[in-house]
Parts: sequence; structure tokens; C-alpha cells
Amino acid sequence: MRKQTKKAIKQTIYVVAILVTIFILLSVFTAKPEPRVSNDVLQYKPLVEKYAEEYQVASYVNVMLAMMMQESGGRGTDPMQSSESYCGQRGCIDDPELSVKQGVYYFSETLKAADFDVELAVQSYNFGKGFIQYVHNTTGAYSLEAAIAFSQEMYENAPDKSIYTCLREEAKQYNACYGDIYYVRSVMGYLEELNVSS
Repeated sequence: MRKQTKKAIKQTIYVVAILVTIFILLSVFTAKPEPRVSNDVLQYKPLVEKYAEEYQVASYVNVMLAMMMQESGGRGTDPMQSSESYCGQRGCIDDPELSVKQGVYYFSETLKAADFDVELAVQSYNFGKGFIQYVHNTTGAYSLEAAIAFSQEMYENAPDKSIYTCLREEAKQYNACYGDIYYVRSVMGYLEELNVSS
């Protein structure tokens, strides 16, 4: 009798395990993935294309849309978060078209200064063009290590550290709180999605 009970329990566990596995597999394969690039960003594509044409960076439209997604998700009056490059401080742009125009212009300038190294230009959009000179003087090419070192140096030498917040937990461990050291990684993730759907 005891043997039969043990056998029945084992069979029940086996059946439950199979059912749980099937349920997990079904939920994985039938779940509709959430779009990562928002419709708020995609609505700006014609405007980004317009200014990309004007500033001769038309082949980088998806890169700039991916940057917008990382910057604001397409929300707010400054979707490209380009106020600092426009007036030297945050929040001076309250017109989305001006934001896009300035963002595309500034990206075009970083791209040229970076000798068309897209990753270096993208990170420099976040850090400022000083990062390009830093890379040219040190590693010669964009790398995450260069981004971390630059962020650490800028944060360490900042006269007022209180204006910076570590955006990511990972950045805190490096004491790299100037800008976003993982900006390129995030933008490239959005870019991959945009390129697939184009």
C-alpha cells in the first residue's frame, strides 16, 4: 500500500511539473511583447527626418529616434532634451519642434567631431562634446571603460556634485555619476528594434 502511495505521489508531481512547464511555455510564446519604442517617439519621425535632411544626417534618423526614446520617451516639451546644448541649462526649450531641430543639429555636430563614430557621437550627445576630445586623447575609440573613466573624472572635479544624481545603481559603484555611462547601450537597444521594424 505504501509503495502505491509513493508511486501515486511521484506521478502526481510529474504531471504537475509537466503542466507547469506547458503553462510557462505557452505564456512565453503567446505573450505579445510590449513595444519598447513608444508611439510618442514615433510621431516625431517626420520632424526628425526633416531636420536630418537639413543637417545632412538623413541616414541616422533611427539613431536619433532611439536617442529620443532614451532621453524622454517622446514626452514633454523638450523630447530630445536638447536645452543644455541650446542655452547651456536645462529646461529652456518648451517647444518640441525646437527641441528636435536643436537635437538633430547637435547630434550632427557630435557625429562630425567624432569622425562618424556613431557610438562616440551618441555618448557625446549625453556627456557633451568634451568626451570626444577625451577619447581622442586617451583610448582613441569609444568604449564603456572610457565612458566610465570620463564620468568619474567629471564627477570628481565637479564644483557642485549635488547637481548630479547617479541615474543607475551600476554607476554608483564606479562613482560615475556624471551623465549616463550606459547611454550607448540603451540607445543601441532601441536602435536595434527600430531597424528591425523599418
